Amino acid sequence: MTKRLLLPLLLISASLVGACTTDNDDNTKIQNNQQEENQPNDKPNDTSETKPQETVSTVTQAEALKNVKEQLETDLAVVLPKELPLTEGTFLTATTKVVDKVMEIVFFESEKYMPINDIKLKNSTDATVIAKLLVTQYDSVAEASEQIAFEDYSQNGGQQVDLGFDITGYQDAGAGSLWTGWNEGRWSLAAHTRTDNPQAGVALAKQAVQYLETHTLPIPNQNGFVHLDVYKSGNLIVWQDEKLVYTLDSIKEPMNALAIATAFSR
Repeated sequence: MTKRLLLPLLLISASLVGACTTDNDDNTKIQNNQQEENQPNDKPNDTSETKPQETVSTVTQAEALKNVKEQLETDLAVVLPKELPLTEGTFLTATTKVVDKVMEIVFFESEKYMPINDIKLKNSTDATVIAKLLVTQYDSVAEASEQIAFEDYSQNGGQQVDLGFDITGYQDAGAGSLWTGWNEGRWSLAAHTRTDNPQAGVALAKQAVQYLETHTLPIPNQNGFVHLDVYKSGNLIVWQDEKLVYTLDSIKEPMNALAIATAFSR
């Protein structure tokens, strides 16, 4: 074969090989792209969009109480507790109401986040009342003082009971009820039970005395009283702050009532 015929054949072969190589490269790129599209996307989602549940789950008690205070449209110099005893995994929420010189806050715990003053709280099966706080301003300190049922139990007599920590209680029975009362500072405290279950009242009184060795009730001006109920139906804590009277009730567990009251002074 002559050189003239050989050169054109070499050029044709080179062209065919180049074309095949280009086609193979293109096919490889297409396959790779298809594989990348079919693979799951491991990249995190855009963090600029946060799910609602992720946002509300970070709401702390401090933030909830701050929101409560912001929604109180009142000039009253009201102090709120720093925290409340909640069931684990629940949210703190509340309703607020102010009428003239009376402020009412109803605290709830709910399994789902509910904003303060959510309309659903009025008739909700998803939220449970844990406490009610009523703050009333009277026209004078003397009038406010009249609202406080303070008693000096050492002057009332009754059977003495050792409550521990050098505190003496005094028992008084009547109409099927038995009260164990004692005094700590400007506070008068009493634990209620029934006459057929006397030791339960003493046990609750001793538990309260021990708790108050490490927790402090708010300093009243002038006085305050605590009524704790073994049967969880009459827990009531009231104290005076000049012309203001604070009332805590609707608290089922007696020791929770003490926990909330002491949270005002922490």
